[in-house]
Amino acid sequence: MLLGVVSVLIVAVVGIAVWLLAHRRAPVQVAAATNPAPATITPQAHRSPQTPPTAISAPTRATPEPAAPTVATAEPVPAAPVPEVAPLTGEEIFARLHQLSLGLAAVGEAWPPSHAEVISATADVLQGASTEDRYTPRRPSLLPQLLRAVNDEDVSRRELVAIISKDPSLVGNLLKMANSSFYRVSAQAVESIDRAVVILGNDGIRSLIAAALAQPIFQIRGGDFPRFPEIAWEHTFRTASATVTHTAIVEKSDPFAAQLLGLVAGMAGIVVFRVALDQYEARPKLHPHPGVMASLLDTQSVAVAKRIAVSWGLSDRIIAGLDDQTTAVAADRQTALGRSLTFGRLASALAVLYTHKSIDDVTAQISMPIAGMPAAELGRLWTRLSSEEETAAPRKKPRAAAAR
Repeated sequence: MLLGVVSVLIVAVVGIAVWLLAHRRAPVQVAAATNPAPATITPQAHRSPQTPPTAISAPTRATPEPAAPTVATAEPVPAAPVPEVAPLTGEEIFARLHQLSLGLAAVGEAWPPSHAEVISATADVLQGASTEDRYTPRRPSLLPQLLRAVNDEDVSRRELVAIISKDPSLVGNLLKMANSSFYRVSAQAVESIDRAVVILGNDGIRSLIAAALAQPIFQIRGGDFPRFPEIAWEHTFRTASATVTHTAIVEKSDPFAAQLLGLVAGMAGIVVFRVALDQYEARPKLHPHPGVMASLLDTQSVAVAKRIAVSWGLSDRIIAGLDDQTTAVAADRQTALGRSLTFGRLASALAVLYTHKSIDDVTAQISMPIAGMPAAELGRLWTRLSSEEETAAPRKKPRAAAAR
């Protein structure tokens, strides 16, 4: 019996001990459930049927959201600076014109001292020989009549035709101009003087006279400077045209006087050129130097132009306009014709440089003198000056038009 009691006691003690041990472990499990280790919890309800039935999955490292791809952006490249185009000064314009007609060495390249003899001799010859028939044409006998007829509103077209008919060279030039693409308005050729006069009008007749007077002396051999006669003619003809436009619109002066002024100024350059070449020919050991030629043109042309104007009996206004082209006369002291000629020479030089691709359109237009010209008129003038037709050289007829 005693053994039975002892057995019961032992079982009771063991049971109590087991019960105590069981209750001491429970808080630990609860605490563990309350503060889980970093892990991904998979609720039972959301578990996939294929997923093993575990209450807590193995701890895993949190996977960060993939960062948006970064595009490597280079530092912004600054835009290439747009070169500023500065307007050309008058000196720069004529320097480039010399380079076009005489060669690159015409400006900025010194010449040997031996060439000073040519400069001195040319200046001496120009004092007396610049108006000789060898270098310049005498004033045509019909010039006074044409001057009066073109400027007289009472002179009829028939009278004007009668005057022109007396000079065969004038007739030829008149028909050529009337049939050029600049004036011609239809495919039908202009064959009568009367119709040509109607088509050209007074402005065209003035251009005709300029061409008839000046073009023959520009048809010379350029020697070492083959482009000079062509460039000089283009500049002269455009100068006359631009000077007339400025005179008529801005100065309200005599357009025909302006025409002659531009014409004589251009003829003077050809005279200087021819006399200088003669002096070089007299000195065969010296080769013509572009810089010498450019210097003579710059220093002698105005004086020669005045001598031609005097020999032709042109008015004092024209001579004063030529005087204004020297650097000694300030721009604000120039006469009306002098201002027009200054404008005409610069504008036409830019047009020649542009048509020969020596400057671009932007440089030409920002360098264009304004000299009181309204913007619309200035634009129209530039369009005309920069046209190849402005040289008054008749364009050959297309064969199809000729066939008709």
